[in-house]
Amino acid sequence: MELFRDINIDWLGKKWYLLAFSLVFSVSGIFSMLFWHKIPYGVDFKGGTQVHVSFDRTPSEDRIRAAFDAVGIKDEKVQAVRGDVGARPEVLISLPEKSDATGFDARAAVLNALETNYHDGGFKVESSQTIGPTAGEQLRHQALFATLYSLLGMLVYLWFRFELIYGVAAVVAVFHDTLITIGAFSLTNQEITLTVVAAILTLVGYSMNDTIVVFDRIRENLATARRETLSTVVNRSINQTLSRTILTSGLTFLTVLSLYLFGGEVLHGFSFALVVGILIGTYSSIAVAAPMLVAYQDWRIAKGKAASLPGGKRA
Repeated sequence: MELFRDINIDWLGKKWYLLAFSLVFSVSGIFSMLFWHKIPYGVDFKGGTQVHVSFDRTPSEDRIRAAFDAVGIKDEKVQAVRGDVGARPEVLISLPEKSDATGFDARAAVLNALETNYHDGGFKVESSQTIGPTAGEQLRHQALFATLYSLLGMLVYLWFRFELIYGVAAVVAVFHDTLITIGAFSLTNQEITLTVVAAILTLVGYSMNDTIVVFDRIRENLATARRETLSTVVNRSINQTLSRTILTSGLTFLTVLSLYLFGGEVLHGFSFALVVGILIGTYSSIAVAAPMLVAYQDWRIAKGKAASLPGGKRA
């Protein structure tokens, strides 16, 4: 099935506009991570306690915060939870953990604050989860290494399968996707948890697969179009795979968008990462990986070297 026939878009002619779009979102995310919201680690990574509380009627988040202030608890995070239709209103209360041995009982502190100072209806503590800061730091390091190792493995595979520059271009595109996705969490001040890391690793593979499809078509076209410039071949390859890209990514996007809208609070971070990542991952295969490949080959030619082609060949 093809959505487009004989399409002829000059993608590389628009590369500066596309790269400017990437630059805006990348820089915004970096500034947010450095100066505004930082990287909003969840309890999984920074340590602390999450207490899940249900209420008889829709609670006031400001009154809940005032109840904690009254007993001297600071830095709490109060977040309303979207539940099923007709279910009791729920709130997720997060308290930071200062050390592994403070003796501070966060669940009891939440109960005490609400029982003493919250008088806007009944409530019930549904569950609580505590992770020490040492365990959180270990999980943070493991998540970082898992992402880096996956990128390294893909670089080696593409180096063997195509050429080193193809692997570098693909890894840079995936890093670009990861950076913008994490930046989106920072800009919206949503917590990054283990399920979000799982979504990011999923996106690494998804985006890489999309880039490989384009690169594979470039290799096929280069074998039969030796007289054409690389820019012409790359443009044609992107246009030839455009229907496949939109069909595959579009259907996947609709699925994860439904998960984001109707999946509930537990899957909210996971589905948000997939929604952002699939859009950016599809875009980067065209706007980041392909232009980088062409720019490198043009640089080699300008230096008087032969362009390197997949399979170790030289133009």
